[in-house]
Formats: sequence, C-alpha cells, structure tokens
Amino acid sequence: MRSLTLLFLFFFCTCVSAQKTYVLTLEEVVEIARSESPDMKLAETRLNNSLWQYRSFQADYKPQISLDATLPGLNRSIEPITLPDGSEDFVSRAFMRNSVNLFLSQPITATGGQIFLTTGLQRLDVFETDINAGSLSYLSTPVSIGFTQPLRTYNDLKWRQKTEPLRYQENKRQFNEAKEQAAATASNLFFDLLIAQLTLEAANKNKINADTLYEISQGRYSVGRIAETDLLQIELSVMNANASLASANLNAQTANEQLRSFLGITTNAEFQLIPPDGIPTNTVDPEMALQHALQNRSLILAFERRVLEAEAELDRAVKSNGFQVDINGQFGLSGTGKSLDGAYNGLIDQEVVTLGIRVPIADFGKARSRIEVARSNQDLERLNISQEKISFERRIRLQVQQYDLLRNQVALSDRAYEVSIRREEITRKRYLIGKLSVTELNLAVQEKDAARRQYLSSLRDFWIGYYELRRLTLFDFVTGEKLVAE
Repeated sequence: MRSLTLLFLFFFCTCVSAQKTYVLTLEEVVEIARSESPDMKLAETRLNNSLWQYRSFQADYKPQISLDATLPGLNRSIEPITLPDGSEDFVSRAFMRNSVNLFLSQPITATGGQIFLTTGLQRLDVFETDINAGSLSYLSTPVSIGFTQPLRTYNDLKWRQKTEPLRYQENKRQFNEAKEQAAATASNLFFDLLIAQLTLEAANKNKINADTLYEISQGRYSVGRIAETDLLQIELSVMNANASLASANLNAQTANEQLRSFLGITTNAEFQLIPPDGIPTNTVDPEMALQHALQNRSLILAFERRVLEAEAELDRAVKSNGFQVDINGQFGLSGTGKSLDGAYNGLIDQEVVTLGIRVPIADFGKARSRIEVARSNQDLERLNISQEKISFERRIRLQVQQYDLLRNQVALSDRAYEVSIRREEITRKRYLIGKLSVTELNLAVQEKDAARRQYLSSLRDFWIGYYELRRLTLFDFVTGEKLVAE
C-alpha cells in the first residue's frame, strides 16, 4: 500500500506541474524502478509472451476437435473419360458433392502416437444431362476410430513435456531477476545524481568560501600582510571554484536526465535526493546466500533444461537414423443409399491397417557421425554447465565477501570525512588570524573534498553491492524475504 501511494503521488505531481522537484530516498527510487520503469514494462511483455507460449504447449497435449466441410462442391465441365471398349471420349459432367466431417484427435505422450475419432456425411447430386438421367446418393460414416503409432522414432511430445515446464519457470524467475536488475540500475543512477548534487552543493560552498577569502586577502594585501603571490594563488582558487561549479552543474543536470529517463518520466522533472540514513549492520552467511541463489535463480533451471535438451538431441540422432516402423489402423462403419435414412441402414464395417518399414542399408557413416556429434555436444554441454555452476557459486561467495568489506569501508570513510571537515574548519580559522599560509588552507580544502568523494564512493559501492547481492540470490538479507513473485 505504501508503494502504491508513493507511485500515485509521484505521477500525480508529474502531471500537475510542467516541472517539479521530487524529494526521494533510495528506497523510493528503487521501488518506482521495480514497478514502473520502461525496463519492467519490457520484462512484463516478455513474461506475458512466455505465458502464452506455455499455454500453447499445454494445448498440444489436449484433444483437438475440428470440422471440415465442403458446401458446396459444384463441378460442371467437359472431361475426358474412358469408354468400356477402351476408347476415350469427352463428355459433359454436372454434379455437386457436399460433405461434412467432424474430427477428434488426441496425442499419446508416452508413445508419440495419436488416436482419432471421425464422423461424417457426404451427399452427391448428379445433374441430368444428355447422357445421364441424374441421381442423388448419400455416403455416411457414423463412426470411425483409428490410430497412428510410429515405433523407434524420436518422441518430441515426451521431451517437450520435460523441457517446456522448466523453460516457463525459468522465464518467471527471469522476470524476478529483471526486477532486481532494475533496482540495481536505479541505485546506480541514484548515486550518480546524489553524488552530482552533493558535488554541486560543495562547489557552491567552495565558491562562496573562495570569494570571501579573496575579499579578505585583498584587504590583507593592501596593508602588506600577505605577498602578491599569495593573493594570486587565492585568485586562481576563485577561478578554479567557478570552473568546478560550472562542471558540477552540468554533471548534475546530466545525471538528473538519466534518472528521469530510466524511471520512464516523460515530463520535465527534477529530483532532490535524500542520502541513505546509515547502512544495514547485518552480516550474510555465504552458504546461506548460495542456498538461496540455488533455489531462486533461473540459471539453475536453465542448467537442468540444457541437460535435457542435450539428451533429447542425442535421442533424436539415434532414432532418426535407424530401423523405423509406422503402424496405422482404422476401424469404422459406413453406409450408402439414395436417401438420408437409407445411408444409415445396413451399415458395413471397414478396416484399414498399414505397416510401414524403413530400413537404412548404407549411408557410409552418416548416421554414426550424427550420433557421435550429438554425444559430443552432450558431453560438451555438461562440461560447460559444470564450469558455469562453479563460476556462479564463486561469484556468490565473492559478492558476500565484498558486501562485508564494503560495509566496513563505509564506516572508515565516514570517520575520515568527519575528521577532514573538522581539520578544514580549524585550518580556515587559523589562516584568518594569520597563523597558517594559504597553501596549508588549500591543502585542507582539497583533503576534505577528497574525503567527501571517498565517503560517497564507498557509500555508493555498498548499496550497489547490496542490490547486486539481491539480484544474484533473489533474497533480501535485510528483511529476510524472498524476492520471488509466483
């Protein structure tokens, strides 16, 4: 509910004003990115596409019903016919054949065959001509049941029943991963803009301090308390402060536009970002992180699917090049008559059975080569999966280690920044009373700026690492919640 309220207020304000400043925290920016960014719209479209592909796959295993009809089938033409004495002649023919057939089929997953049931009716109207008095007849097929069954052939239905559910679950997990990727990207852009804004703020302060110091130094120079070189150095500091301010302003505008574009905001908008208030203090167990990754990531399902697909290709290569048999059978009842009732009286049975055999005699090693290629590809795929899994587990453990190290680095850089601020304040006061030179003051200012940049950089690295760990494991170790939406 909190997220929905945030989004409503966010986009409502966007519509009300041509340009408005939005005050947002890191958590709020991430939440907007995970739900409303263009990247998530694309991810939702891909997920919806995979859903319909999966439903299409499921329909392949269900009965199919179709109706075929020819209404009408009129033929009025002159055609050649063979006469009883063996000669040929051209005669005028005029007839109309109408037919309706209902067809029900059901695939058999276990064997790769199919059973079917049909019923149909045909009507033949022969029109009167110079040599034909005309007639009307019906052919009925009340019921006919049959089957087709290939033997020793590749069963695509069986293999797809194993791989397609995995593929669909894999796509659903990829959608969750896309959410966390959006969160990671949003956190990166958040800190790009935050650092740019804080840098701009610091540049403004430095410019004000430089201007003030220059005015004071001019007075001190006029009474001979400082040398001309010191005044020139301070004047140079003023020019550098102006240049830094212009550069910081441009960087802030660029970062603002990048964040606005990523969040999918089409109107003009400016952001005022609130730095994170501290960082989580929890530790992460590498084995627990690995366990969550193995349970939640799509890559694990992809490994299983790729193994099955390699096995399927080997099975295809073996069975597509050997001895094959096709059995087809059909049994039904049919009748004919001059009337519709007559066509359903005196029905006779009909049976059709065919046995097809394909025996390869000589292919000069082609079949064996295909089999060996498929077997080699299977071995190669298993090796690739093994190496990818090792790399995946190593990356998880390394990311956990970096998470702990980055948390400690934030604490150290924060303390260093506090010390540098205090040192710069003391140095400025001592300079104003003539106890220190301008060189020492500039050095203190530079050290404070460097400490500030280091602190912001370490803070940025930590949060990016935090969201990267979430993406790799699909688990939030701060809240203890899975980031998997079924």
